[in-house]
Amino acid sequence: MINEQHTNKYIYTYVHHVDEYDLCRMEMRSFFGVDSSSSNYMISNLEVDPSRSPFIQDRLEVLFEDHSIENIKKLVKNLIVGEKTYKVVCLNNFVIGQTKKISQPERRRIERELGLCIEGDPDLNYPEVIFGLILIDGTWYFGKHLKSESIWRKHLHKPNSYSTALSTRVARAVANIAIPQPQNIRAIDPCCGIGTVIVEALSMGIDIEGRDINHFVCSGSRENIAYFGLQGKITLGPISEVTEHYDVAIIDLPYNLFTHSSREDQYNILKHARRIADRVVVVTIETIDDLIHDAGFTIADRCIAKKQSFLRQILLCQ
Repeated sequence: MINEQHTNKYIYTYVHHVDEYDLCRMEMRSFFGVDSSSSNYMISNLEVDPSRSPFIQDRLEVLFEDHSIENIKKLVKNLIVGEKTYKVVCLNNFVIGQTKKISQPERRRIERELGLCIEGDPDLNYPEVIFGLILIDGTWYFGKHLKSESIWRKHLHKPNSYSTALSTRVARAVANIAIPQPQNIRAIDPCCGIGTVIVEALSMGIDIEGRDINHFVCSGSRENIAYFGLQGKITLGPISEVTEHYDVAIIDLPYNLFTHSSREDQYNILKHARRIADRVVVVTIETIDDLIHDAGFTIADRCIAKKQSFLRQILLCQ
C-alpha cells in the first residue's frame, strides 16, 4: 500500500505530427473541456486513460510539487511503497512547453538520487510501481506515472481496408471527440464502411453499433471486428430506417469507390442523424456548413485532418 498525498492534478504530455496538430487539439478539448496554452502538455483535474488517445504519451498523477528539486527529495522521503518494487523516471526527454529537454545523463542522475530517497525496494527492470518526475516552467512535479499504450497501432493491419478510409489514428481521435466519457453513452456509426471507427471505439469499451447500405462492406466490417477479438453489432440498411435513439452518431460521409453521396444524399443523412442522435461528429471532405445548419445542427467545434492529398473536416455538431 502506498501512502499518497493526492492533489487531484494530472499532467498529460502528448506528441503529434504537424498535420495532426488541429486534430490533437480538438481531441484535447473534448477530453478536458478547455484548450491548452501549450502545444504538448495539459494540466487538468480530470483523469483520462492515456491509452485512449493516439496523441497522449504520458500521464503523471501528481503527488508532490515544488520549485526546488531538493524539496521534492525531502517530500518523497514520506512515501512508503511497502513491499512493492518501484523505479523513478524523468519525463523531460523532449521540449515540454517552454522547458528545454534535460540531457539523458542528467535525467539518469536525477532518477537515481530521487529513487534513493524513497523507502522501499527499487527495481529498474520490472517495477510494480513507476514514479515520474517532470519539470515544467520552473516547477517540479512528482507522482505516479502511466505510459500510454499505442493500441491503435495493433489495428493498422486488418483483413479488409480501402485507401480512402480513415487511418486508425484519426479514427481513434474521432471516436474520442464524439464520446470523451463513454459511461452510459450509446453511439452509432450509420455509415460505418469497413468499421475503422467501430474497431477503435469498441477497443475503448464504447457502446457503439455500426450500419451501412452496402452488404459487402458490412461483411468486411464484421470480419475486421472479429479479427481483433471484439464484439459489435453491424446492420445492413440506410440511416432512414433507424428507429432507435442514440446519444451520439459518428458519420464519415461516403466518398469512396463503393458509395458516393450527392449533396441531397448528404443532407438526408444529416437530417436523419438529427432525428436519431443528440449530437453528431461529421467527417467530410467538402464544406457542408449550410447542410449542417439546414439539418438543424450547430457546429460546436471543428478541425482539419490531413491524409496525403485528402483534407477532411471534423465537425462536432449539436
